Amino acid sequence: MEGWKKEVVWFLVAVVVVFGIQAGLRMALHTDSPLVIVVSGSMEPVFYRGDVVLLKGVTNPEQVKVGDVVVYKRPGYEYPIIHRVRYIYTLKLNGKPEECFVTWGDNNPVPDPPYPTSNGLIEVQLPNGYIAGCVPAYAVEAKAELVFPKIGLIPLWIRETFGMGG
Repeated sequence: MEGWKKEVVWFLVAVVVVFGIQAGLRMALHTDSPLVIVVSGSMEPVFYRGDVVLLKGVTNPEQVKVGDVVVYKRPGYEYPIIHRVRYIYTLKLNGKPEECFVTWGDNNPVPDPPYPTSNGLIEVQLPNGYIAGCVPAYAVEAKAELVFPKIGLIPLWIRETFGMGG
């Protein structure tokens, strides 16, 4: 019986260490989700499906620059979106100037669609005349800092196979 007790102890230690690392990353990187799994191919060849991306929280819109890869939540979408910032605009939202970001995946031919809010869609006209969505600064949660290739494939498969989304 001594052997199984040792295994249980090591398992519990591993769980505590993983949760400790997660809590430490959350505090150090100022985000509730410091690690996310890429769920689509929209950012190939930078990020592939199943890659894990380390994120750093965005606490001020001035931290975001053109070329940064940001994570934002979009109403109606199950997973956060991780796309590159292509343009930055200042719009009047709720009566005050606020920055918004035109984003799209490196593997996508067009920008992300207009961003839905309770006051309507947020969209801008790009220099080429194309109408694109503009993600409000309040929706941007984090910036990509580092990628760990393919280590999220098994958790992603489990999540999708057993309907454990989000």
